[in-house]
Amino acid sequence: MKNLFKNFIIFFLAFLTIAAIFSFYNSPLNKPQEIGVGELIDKINSGEVQKVTVDGDKLDITLKNGDQVESRKEPTDSFSTLLNNYQVDPAKLKGINIEIKNETSTAFWLGTILPFLIPFLLIAAFIYFMMRQVQGTNNRALMFGQSRAREVNPQNKKNRITFNDVAGAKEAKEELMEVVDFLKNPKKFTSLGARIPKGVLLVGPPGTGKTLLARAVAGEANVPFFHISGSEFVEMFVGVGASRVRDLFRKAKKNAPDIIFIDEIDAVGRQRGAGLGGSHDEREQTLNQILVELDGFEANANVIVMAATNRPDVLDPALLRPGRFDRRVVLDLPSLDDREKILQVHAKSKPLDSSVNLRAVAERTPGFSGADLANLLNEAAILTGRRNKKRVSLQECLESIEKVILGPERKSHVLNEKEKEITAYHEAGHALVSHQLPNTDPVRKISIVARGQAGGYTLKYPSEDRYLHFKAEFVDDLAVMLAGLASEKEIFKDITTGAQNDLKQATALARRLVTEFGMSETLGPQTFGRKEELIFLGREISEQRDYSEKVATLIDQEVSKFLKKAYENATEIIKKMKPKLKEIAELLIKKETIEQKEFEALLKT
Repeated sequence: MKNLFKNFIIFFLAFLTIAAIFSFYNSPLNKPQEIGVGELIDKINSGEVQKVTVDGDKLDITLKNGDQVESRKEPTDSFSTLLNNYQVDPAKLKGINIEIKNETSTAFWLGTILPFLIPFLLIAAFIYFMMRQVQGTNNRALMFGQSRAREVNPQNKKNRITFNDVAGAKEAKEELMEVVDFLKNPKKFTSLGARIPKGVLLVGPPGTGKTLLARAVAGEANVPFFHISGSEFVEMFVGVGASRVRDLFRKAKKNAPDIIFIDEIDAVGRQRGAGLGGSHDEREQTLNQILVELDGFEANANVIVMAATNRPDVLDPALLRPGRFDRRVVLDLPSLDDREKILQVHAKSKPLDSSVNLRAVAERTPGFSGADLANLLNEAAILTGRRNKKRVSLQECLESIEKVILGPERKSHVLNEKEKEITAYHEAGHALVSHQLPNTDPVRKISIVARGQAGGYTLKYPSEDRYLHFKAEFVDDLAVMLAGLASEKEIFKDITTGAQNDLKQATALARRLVTEFGMSETLGPQTFGRKEELIFLGREISEQRDYSEKVATLIDQEVSKFLKKAYENATEIIKKMKPKLKEIAELLIKKETIEQKEFEALLKT
């Protein structure tokens, strides 16, 4: 309807334009004065006429004084007949230049027919374009069930990605090299009786490079790559998703060997029987068609289906059985060495200053995914441009880390003197307790400059990656979380709402120690509760209790015990080192930011 209305407006404006042109042509601005035939005869008899041009029934007259006038005669009579009828003396005509214009047949017919023909032509053109719109709509309706997969041709060298473009993920690349060998030389394996894998499932947190790795497999094997999202199969019309699945696999078989990549397959591959529409849900019919197509591959089809998800727990078991997605490649968050390599890849297109040490940047980014690291360097480049610098320095990189973690600086969030003092003592308490406890990470930076939702922050992170954590580490972390509250209580004899997020995180961690990690001495090594989720929505909606009310009371008591002990430990350290706390807070009020070296030097004195 929008296109129809648009075309109607265009044709209407074109019609008005043509009408205006004809109107201007027929009614020029400098139109000569029109006189009657009798007045013309009087001027001829009085010798005022110099020239008469006869153009059909129109008489263009030039007077001797230079004026231009016009007159009309009867179309059936000639100009000489007109003069004879008015008995003009032939002697009066000797000094007049009379010119006769012969009208061509083409000009006659155009002048007669064209004013009537143009509106009909415009109407015919309008009807033609309307019919084309309707025909295009019908064609799109017929194409509705066709696959919308985007194909990456191996001949396109510009968009080709190989394993050299994927930093880290060493084990994943080694696992996928088998797939590359299958696509390059299938006879090497089929001669030994090996079956070509039909499906490979890439599992990992968001941003770990699942899509990039799938494209790298296609680039290494030099085969076409069909990319589609799981959500693109599902429509509100029944049967469309299944039709698109059939069309996608049909195209893939024609272009074999190749790779089909389904991103976010959990959008269509969730467990059946849990949808709002029951067994007739369109999403489930689409999943059924995918399962059928995977089983329908011939032994020599040479088409490999790759899929990515960060929620393997909600996938239908039929997808994961042998013969379908029987290969599972796990991509974890990158380690320290991998983060450095990823930074090197993304730094190739950015002019880095000699002060930039990518190893130091990698050490400050534990828990960052590959996408986070790419965003970090991009933010650093943007910040460099805003400062009108030519090269990205280490300062911009470190500031970008804080921006990615906490958000941008809120310079408009100005605290009054009292609030600034409270925030300074709050963050000083976190930093001081973290420095004094043996099982915490080093403090890297303290700031009372607001970022994101935080009024101030204390950055601390390990110098190396750790995958296992002791109970003592969690206990000390709880004390650090509650240190800001303890500092406010000790200095101002009251507490504020600034510790709200600290209390929330501390309570959640203490409950996990009891119910998930089995670190409660009273309840012992066991877990409590089973989380239930609505599979169709993929969200946790409740926690099913598998314990009694008596145990629930004990859990609450153990959580309170952990929090109470942590608060006491933090309060003890703050009271013992109160002078140092004041020094840190006063320096924060003065400078607003304290780096690691300055903080450690302050505590050594």
